[in-house]
Amino acid sequence: MKNDNPVLVALDVPSREEALRLANTLRPHVGGFKVGLELFCSAGPAIAEEIGAGDVFLDLKFHDIPNTVRGASAAAARLGVKIFNVHCLGGSDMMRAAVEAAREQNPSTQVIGVTILTSHDAAQLRELGLHEEPAAAVRRLARMAREAGLDGVVCSPQEIAAVREECGPDFLLVTPGIRPANATTNDQKRILTPQKTLTAGADWLVIGRPITAAPNPLQAARDVLQNLG
Repeated sequence: MKNDNPVLVALDVPSREEALRLANTLRPHVGGFKVGLELFCSAGPAIAEEIGAGDVFLDLKFHDIPNTVRGASAAAARLGVKIFNVHCLGGSDMMRAAVEAAREQNPSTQVIGVTILTSHDAAQLRELGLHEEPAAAVRRLARMAREAGLDGVVCSPQEIAAVREECGPDFLLVTPGIRPANATTNDQKRILTPQKTLTAGADWLVIGRPITAAPNPLQAARDVLQNLG
């Protein structure tokens, strides 16, 4: 799948007002918006509807017992969001429960799995008891997600090729850790530029601070899109 505009802007901001201001400014120039934990806890589920649920990737990383995730997934699908995610480390039963609940409520909502956070490197995985390189862990978890019926995964730019090889061309890849050339890396560790990420095979590029924290967010979004062309 290739999108005319594959950029999802991460609205990692503390207030409804700031999120709506950014969304209204950027909407014609991006493919959608990510609503994460900070904004969701500040503004509540209504923020998805105010932005336009069909343009929203709801990034809450559900990770709980299957029955709890089933209920949360049904609620997310009823909101009408484009995409929401669960954490693959919740296991196959949990992931299957999420997919079943979403399909019952809204077949058009896509469910994807979080593999390994882009802020994690090999040393942090060892600290967590995962004695694998990030690429190997991502590949293993992506395979689990596909087998559980998920539509795709979140993975860093550096693991795109491995996941594509493991899961095939129709598996949805949503990729954070995108940093335009000369942008600061912040707390991301496994990063790539937008153009290289798209060329590698990503479907959606999640870009936050390089756009939202720019002196002119609209121009920053235009620059990203122009460089993708």
